[in-house]
Order: sequence, then C-alpha cells, then structure tokens
Amino acid sequence: MPVPSSTAVRARTLLRDDVYLTLRAAIVDGTLQPGERLRDPELETWLGVSRTPIREAMLRLERAGLVVARPGRATTVAEVDGPEVTDAQQVAASLHELAARLSVPVLGADDLERLRAAADDFAVALDDHDVDRALEADDRFHAVFVEASGNRLIAEVLDGATAVLRRVERIRFASLNGRESVEQHERILAAATAGDADRAALLTRENWLTLGLGKASD
Repeated sequence: MPVPSSTAVRARTLLRDDVYLTLRAAIVDGTLQPGERLRDPELETWLGVSRTPIREAMLRLERAGLVVARPGRATTVAEVDGPEVTDAQQVAASLHELAARLSVPVLGADDLERLRAAADDFAVALDDHDVDRALEADDRFHAVFVEASGNRLIAEVLDGATAVLRRVERIRFASLNGRESVEQHERILAAATAGDADRAALLTRENWLTLGLGKASD
C-alpha cells in the first residue's frame, strides 16, 4: 500500500498553530497591548505568512477571549478587565479547586517538596520584582495539584483560561497586591501538608478569585 502524501497538510496545520501561538504569546506578554488594533498587512510582514493563517488565528483568539473583532471595523486586543476575563477567572478557580480536592489525598513527600520550592521561589521573585520568574513559580506551584489530580481534562481546559488571565497576573505580581498570593500559597501548602483536601481546595479557589478584578488571584 502506498504511503499517503500528507506532508503539505501537516505543514499547513503547523503553520496555522504557530501563528496562533505566536500571537497569543505576544498578547499575553504585553507585546501587543490591550486596545491595540491588529492589522493584517502589519501582521503578515511581522510573521512572514499570508493572510489566511492570520485570519484563522484571529478566530481562535476571539473564541479564547484575547481579541475583539468588530465586523467591518477593526480587530483589537481585548481589554484586561473585559467579561472574558471574569469568565476565565471563574473557570480557573473552579478547576484549580477541583485539582486540589482530588490531589491532596494522594500527594507524596516529593510533591510537598515541589510545592515548598515553588512557594519559596515565588516569594523571592516578587521581592526581586521579577514578574516572569514569579509567573513561572506560580505555575509550578499550581501544577503540582493539577498533575497529581489524575484528571487530564483539567489541564486541557485550564490552558485557555490561563492565557486569558496571564495579563491580569502580570499586573498583580508587579504590584504590592501580589504579596497576598505569598500568604495564600503558605496557607494552601499548610492545608496540603496536613492532608486537609477540603481546606486546600477552598483556599486554592480563593487564591484564584483574588486576582485583581475586584476579587481576583494568581
């Protein structure tokens, strides 16, 4: 049986995904600012691709709540405090709560050591005003619960919600409000160490619901 020739299809798929991930990263890290107008010709020049993968990426970014498309007018980067952010925050809080509730009963000594290391790194990063390092440490802290939960769908759904919330996290961790997250991590870690799944879950939910939108988290 001849081997199907599907290389071109795969290449197009990878190109489309690469464009989406590049634009998503630029929005999340602030390269593309909230309210900034996204013009196809400028994006084509920057990314070195045709309009088709850019338009496909824009549709995905709109569904993810990272851009706002106004037919016949313009496509812009979504604001940081839009309704999509509130939606993402609610989803993230609920899923991280579930992850903590499922994982705490099965956490081992190595998991608790990872939580301790991530919490310490997070605190040091905030002291050093290193937002990127704080975000990385915060991700590692919560990833312990997500990975130990045994539920693969939690991580998949969180990927989209986290991208929407990342800009809010950057604002929080660059301000004094970020110090609240240090204390929240310590309380979550204490509950996890004590094997109190219910308390760890509720504290984790509170952590995500105090991010900065009125009541928002890391």
